[in-house]
Amino acid sequence: MNAKYKVITLCGSVKFKEEFIEVQKRLTLEGNIVISVGFFDYDGLDEKSFSNLKEMLDDIHKKKIDMADEIFVINKNGYIGSSTKSEIEYAKKKNKVINYLEKI
Repeated sequence: MNAKYKVITLCGSVKFKEEFIEVQKRLTLEGNIVISVGFFDYDGLDEKSFSNLKEMLDDIHKKKIDMADEIFVINKNGYIGSSTKSEIEYAKKKNKVINYLEKI
């Protein structure tokens, strides 16, 4: 099988872990390659460690967007935080297709 699989990077707040898992499953079963966040739990980090880690993870996530054909935004209850807004703007600049869990 030499099918062309679309690559989709998931974006959104990690507080929506269950939605990430459900969307990843659905998109994978539809025949897509899905790239997601690395982990969901920041517990136990002090403010400085969190800040440094968040900066690195935000940069890594933009590289994941570079690898994708499109992004899928997990915007449960319409929520889009500042990091996700930044990722959406980045995807727009890279001419990526942008889809959302909930219509905006």
